[in-house]
This record gives sequence, C-alpha cells and structure tokens, in this order.
Amino acid sequence: MAVDELDTRILRLLLEQPRTSVREYARILGVARGTLQARLDRMEREGVITGTGPALSPAALGHPVLAFVHIEVTQGHLDEVGDALAAVPEIVEAFSITGGGDLLTRVVARDNAHLEDVVQKLISLPGVVRTRSEVALRERVPHRLLPLVESVGRTVRK
Repeated sequence: MAVDELDTRILRLLLEQPRTSVREYARILGVARGTLQARLDRMEREGVITGTGPALSPAALGHPVLAFVHIEVTQGHLDEVGDALAAVPEIVEAFSITGGGDLLTRVVARDNAHLEDVVQKLISLPGVVRTRSEVALRERVPHRLLPLVESVGRTVRK
C-alpha cells in the first residue's frame, strides 16, 4: 500500500499520542474528522494499522526474564509444533525462520529456573528435536516503528 505524507503524519501521531481522540487528531493535523477517519479505516483495511491495544510489560506482570529460544523441528512437523507453541503462555511470539533452527520464539519467565521449566516443556513437545536458548541481558533498542514511518514519509516526499 502506498502511504502518502498525510498518512505518515497520522501514523506519527498515533505512535506519539496513542490515547488521543480522532477529533483531536483531526484538529492537530488540520483536516476534517471524516477525512482522518477514512484514512484510518483504509490503513486498517490494508494492514498498515494492525492493532490499537495497550503495550504490556511482561516484567511488570512478574516475568522479567526474556529469552530467545531456537527450536529445531522434525521435518514435516512444523505446523503441529507451531500449534503446540500457541498453548504455552510464556511464549509471546514465534516465527518460522531460515538458518539455524526452524522456529524462533520469544519466551518470558519469572526467573531462570522458570525459564528452564519452559524450555523443558518445549523439548518434550512431539516433533521438537532440540532447542538453543539465548537470554537477553538488556534491551538496547525498544520495539519501535516511528523511525520507519518517518523514513517512509521522507521517501514519499521525494
């Protein structure tokens, strides 16, 4: 989907001021509320805007340990293992990947012992051959999209 300069300005506001009303966004941008709503609806329909819920902190929910667990899967069992991963609440994301392993998961845990329990649960899943874990020490760049939105906006203006 092509994102124009107004779309970029709208996305920037959504990221910077997520709890503001549509009416206030329209006022800030100097556009009609209907125009803004139509743009938001289009970007949701086209998959640019994928959610509006709050960002939650696993650490604040009692799970401060973050690990990335690579999972090697027996050939032909990727879908079954992927479905089984969805039943493990400590897995907050899982991706099929290339390279070393077949799946990459983001796992949160209460402490290292709990992480070990989660990894043992993963190893016991039918179709899982082995796992390799990497514990995150400190977040250096938090999840963000504003720099990408600004980059896309600069490309559109050229």
